[in-house]
Parts: sequence; structure tokens; C-alpha cells
Amino acid sequence: MASSTHDQHQLLSNLHGGATSAPPPTPSTNTNNLLSTSNAADALSRLLHRLPPNLSLPTRRSSLSATSPPSLSFPSLTPNQLLSSISKLGYVQLTGHSVSSELANSAESESLELFNLSRHQKESLFPQNWPFGYDGGDDEDETLAESFRFDPSCSTESNSSELTLSSLRVFARALEKVGLSVIDWLMKGLGIENPVGNDPDRFCSIMWVSECLTGNKPGSTGGFYPFIVGLQYQIRCEKQSLLSDSGGWVSVLPHVDSILVTIGDIAQVWSNGKLKKVRGRPIATLGDENDSRCITMSLLITLPTESIVAPLLPKVEDNKEEKEININDGEVQDSMFNSIDFEDYAWRVYHERLLFKDPLDRYRVTQN
Repeated sequence: MASSTHDQHQLLSNLHGGATSAPPPTPSTNTNNLLSTSNAADALSRLLHRLPPNLSLPTRRSSLSATSPPSLSFPSLTPNQLLSSISKLGYVQLTGHSVSSELANSAESESLELFNLSRHQKESLFPQNWPFGYDGGDDEDETLAESFRFDPSCSTESNSSELTLSSLRVFARALEKVGLSVIDWLMKGLGIENPVGNDPDRFCSIMWVSECLTGNKPGSTGGFYPFIVGLQYQIRCEKQSLLSDSGGWVSVLPHVDSILVTIGDIAQVWSNGKLKKVRGRPIATLGDENDSRCITMSLLITLPTESIVAPLLPKVEDNKEEKEININDGEVQDSMFNSIDFEDYAWRVYHERLLFKDPLDRYRVTQN
């Protein structure tokens, strides 16, 4: 004990500049650097280790270097190939699909015209019918952009032939077809039954059209909404920012004419946590020097509001008792998420505009 006490006193003496240690640097002796690079790095490391493990630190998206997402050819895609490529990051780009660039450009032209309408026209033609309708942003925060949320029919309250949105409608249906195929392949890769199939009563699609603002900030393109998979056609060479489980804000540059596919929170719950997800829709990255105007057109395949979301685990019969099994190693697996009332969850996620807190945290099962 005496030796231990002596060592502690000796350590404290050294830390506080005892007789055996060199005096700490002072502004008069070291005006350029008060702390060495090594000490600063150690202090930062200790701070980061003390932070909660699930905390996502905000990152300036403008400083991120863009990477190309994993690329898969749609015609030759298999369930195992898709699952292997998308499970770690939560996103992938599809090439060789049937959605034409002409259709995408035509849909974009129609969508741009929507933002030229007066505020009164927007609100009367696209009234709020949760989760669809026009969102004028936030009057108190000019950085929140306007957006429109359509069902795949892209209908309006007017029969005017001047605003038919025919190209946007066809474009939404084409993306929906690709998205349903992606869901089917994912479910087969996971070894679980597809809960939506092609039955329109079991899923819901939202075509989300948002204006991109110069110097836009995370979340400035409107609220988030839960989804199974999201699809966004890459019309031009333009970086996209994603809020990913695997690394916070990441910047990607998909190939022109590819479709950026993102995994949503519903798919993560269905997979019992095996899939990484992307929170919200990809955001086009515009620098302050860019005064051009652009929009994003994202199709979200989601669920009807009356749905209940829970992990989908394969089941086998053993002595007439059903057991949930791990699809990878055959061991008994517990659910990682509690059941979610989708309407309540969707409303909270959209209106609270959660950015750096995972909205699924409150539904995770605490493992003893």
C-alpha cells in the first residue's frame, strides 16, 4: 500500500510539473502551438471514446469526397448478389434497367413547372391528405425547401389539361416496378416471405419531389418518412448526400442514368437488423457558388398507415411448436425490435425531422 501511495504521489507530481519534470509550455515559450499534435490527438481520442456509441456526429457534407456506390446490373441481378452488395452500406446503384433517360428528363421538366405556380395554386391543386400533398416548408426557416408528395397516379384537384403530370406518372410507375423487384429479391435473399408482393393494398408508394436550395443543409428538403426501399434516378453527374447507418453523412456519385436504391427503416426492421439503412432521401449537393436550380424526385415504397411493422423471421415446426431461427446459422434468434404502430411512427418521424438520432432506437429490444 505504501508503495502504491508513493507511486500515485509521484504520478501526480509529474503531471503537475514537479521538480523532476520539465515545466509546461507557456505562451511566451511556445506561441504557435499550446498543445502538441500528439497530446491533442490523445485528448480527442479520449473524448470520442467517452461519447455514446450510437451518437451520430454531424459532418459538413461539402467537405466529403464522393465515392461511387456498389454497382449492379439489373438484368442479371440475383437475390444473393443484391443482399451481399447492399446489406453492409444500405445503398446500391442499378444499371441496365428499363427506365429511360427521356422519361426521367420529361418528368423533371413537369416537376420544375410545379414550383412556378403561386402558393395559392399549389395549396389548392395539392391539398394536404397525409401523407400526400404540398408542403410549403417552414415560414420561420427559409432554408426548408418546398416539396410535393404524390401517389403513383400523380393526380391533382383540377381536371385542367395544362397540368396533367403524365410523364411524372409514368416515371413513378416505372420506378415502382423496379422497387418491387428489389424488395422481392431482398426477401428471397433473407429467406423470408415477401410481405407486399405486387398487391397494391399491401404497400404504398410516394413520389416525393423537392426543390434543392443553394447551400442546402441536411434535412432542408423536407421531413423524413419511413420506407422499405427508395429509388432515385441519376439524371446528371451530381453528388448525392446520404445519412447512412454505416458512417453518418456520406457523399456518393452514382453513374448517370443509374438508379440509386436505398434501404429504409421498414426493411431494416423486417430483416431483424441484418440490413443497414439510409435515413431519409438522398440530397443533391450544391455548393454556395452554384446558383442553378434543381429538384430531386424520389420514389419511396412504404406501407399503408394502418400497418404494424415487426421483424419477419423464418419459422419451422419442431414438435408442433414454432421456433424463430437465424437464417444464417440455424440458431434460435430473438427479435431485435418491438412491434411498431406505423401511423404513429411515420407521423413522429416526419414532423420531428430527426437527423442525428435514429428514430428506431426507442423500438430496439434491450438485450440482457
